[in-house]
Amino acid sequence: MGANAAENTNLRLKAVLDVLAEGVWSGEKLNAGVVLGEAIARVPLNERERELLSGGIPRGHKALTTATAKLVKAGWLVKGRSGWTITEDGQRATVAFADPAAFTAALDAGTQAPADTPLPAAPAGKPAAKTAPKAVQVAEKVADAAAKLVEEAVAPVAKAVRKRKAADKTAAEAAAEAAPAEAQAPAPEAVQQPAEVAVAGDFNVLLGAPANWAPQYDESQMQLDEVDQLWKLAADLPAGSYSFKIAINRSWDENYGAFGHFDGANHEIHHRGGLLVIQYDHRTKDIVFG
Repeated sequence: MGANAAENTNLRLKAVLDVLAEGVWSGEKLNAGVVLGEAIARVPLNERERELLSGGIPRGHKALTTATAKLVKAGWLVKGRSGWTITEDGQRATVAFADPAAFTAALDAGTQAPADTPLPAAPAGKPAAKTAPKAVQVAEKVADAAAKLVEEAVAPVAKAVRKRKAADKTAAEAAAEAAPAEAQAPAPEAVQQPAEVAVAGDFNVLLGAPANWAPQYDESQMQLDEVDQLWKLAADLPAGSYSFKIAINRSWDENYGAFGHFDGANHEIHHRGGLLVIQYDHRTKDIVFG
């Protein structure tokens, strides 16, 4: 740990790049919240950094989130809707500036690693799956949770189809039963979906966004599940009370609050900590928690 908050933040910035470099071994694009959480796990917050600011965000977490803009400016980090990605220059920086002091000096001065610096590689004899950081494990849990949501949404439809066919079989239906269950299930109700949907609230910085209550950032955007026509966002959040709204197309011009009311009251949730999955149904303009 560093001597002060500024040094701690720089150590965590180095940890952010290290986590992303390790993620390259497994081909994973890591969620911003997962990367930040792993960096803080490696360089824990001190007592002052654990103090909560307005919105319930630890002081050190917010400082790190803001400081990641330095990595983007240096060309070492790319923030995308599907996750954060380390560039080749960023990977070389983890090798050339392995010493924390050298890393801080290079970041502040805008110094790039020499072009002949080798890219980091997984340790010899250790497969990527075993050397993956905790951040990768959390990202896998998020993906598993999303897959489970899809499975749970499809299962009732498939079950209903099987019962109907069992009650009134014909030769044609018997032949149809040989087809995969997915082909028998009816298509979900067609709905005109917006281009983008965001969860805008007091925890966006925990997702890696530069600010809270700002629907324009990539880190706040939800993903549309084509199977059940629900927009979904999964994140690993600390325990606490959170408020948010659903904002359409990166703007407050169209937003929905509690009970799907246009420009209504905030959604409120008391989270026990860990994985939180928020789902939004544009047909009802309301949300469902997974």
